[in-house]
This record gives sequence, C-alpha cells and structure tokens, in this order.
Amino acid sequence: MRTRHLTFGLYADEQGVAWVRRLVEGAVASRSARITGSELTATDAYDFLVRQWAVEHPSQNSGARQLIRLRVHLKCSLRTRRAIRKAMITSLCPEGTAPHSCRVPWVAAA
Repeated sequence: MRTRHLTFGLYADEQGVAWVRRLVEGAVASRSARITGSELTATDAYDFLVRQWAVEHPSQNSGARQLIRLRVHLKCSLRTRRAIRKAMITSLCPEGTAPHSCRVPWVAAA
C-alpha cells in the first residue's frame, strides 16, 4: 500500500471543517485504509467558493468562514482511495446534481 492523498477546497468555519473531517474519518473507517496525517491551510485558490456561497445564501453573513485546503494523507490502494473520494463527494453533496445549497461549499481536487 502506498500513501495517497485526498484534497478538498472548502469555504467553511471551524464547525464546517470539523464536519468534513468527520466525513473523511467515516469514509476511511469503512474501508481498508488509514489516515496517516492531514494538512489544513488557508488558500486563495478556491475563491470561486466565496462567490458560490454568496449566490446560494444571499441574505446570510458568511461569518467566520474562510477558504481552506484540506489535504488528507491515506495509506491505501488506488482503488480504495477512489472509493473513499466517491463516498466523500456523495456525503458532501447528498442531493447530487439537483439544484440545492451545500452545507459547506467545496471542490474535490483530482
């Protein structure tokens, strides 16, 4: 098994980041993988998520939200990494492609 990475761009506050981390832990726990570390850094690379939030929540204040890159290091096979990524996307966006507002605006990096 090799170390593989999952990277997500988020526009979230502390509670949103904690929620996403719990989703990652749940997706990993149900497969033969383990988290070997994670990085949480502020970034401007996902500035379109701020605009997404503003469009989806026009009357709400963004509060303490900030642009964040969450990179999770996994020890697993490529197949397992793909399954975890798919599970994460489904958890982050349970309504699929139908019009809706995401709890935490996000993007999954390749």
